[in-house]
Amino acid sequence: MSTVRKLCTMAVLVALSVVLFLVLKIPFFPAAAPHLEYEMTDVPILVGSFMFGPVAGLILTVIASVIQGVTVSAHSGPVGILMHIIATGAFAGTAGIIYKHKRTQKGALLALAGGTMAMAAIMIPANLTITVHLYGVPYEAVKGMLLPVIIPFNLLKAGLNSIIIFFVYKPLKRLFSIQS
Repeated sequence: MSTVRKLCTMAVLVALSVVLFLVLKIPFFPAAAPHLEYEMTDVPILVGSFMFGPVAGLILTVIASVIQGVTVSAHSGPVGILMHIIATGAFAGTAGIIYKHKRTQKGALLALAGGTMAMAAIMIPANLTITVHLYGVPYEAVKGMLLPVIIPFNLLKAGLNSIIIFFVYKPLKRLFSIQS
């Protein structure tokens, strides 16, 4: 695949990620944490990570996070951008590495499960440090939200996106005419 075609495909995936952010946002825990919303922005990023590898997935993550963070999600500011990069980067990077080495249906399932676990795991220390120090939320409050809110949110968000990715990856790969 030519470099130009790859860059154009990646640009389309970033654009899809931003559009999906605008179209669908569902708060999972509106009373406890209204800022934690399900959105499908990770789906195009993971498609890119599967198509082009984990490094491309991380590049897509950073670009999409910055664009979303300065446009459609500007209220979250630099901290929101950082949290999105950490969460989606762990998901896309881990899934991309696993899928790169096992490009089968079973490999995709393992990659998505591994990415889901990585995202949920990395967001524990991220919330305990970033949310505490940059948002000023007391440590005990964040710690108290881990099990009832933060961990389930990340597992649900990544899990739902994984299900979607599992079913849309091959058709999208064919649409972009990517050979892997």
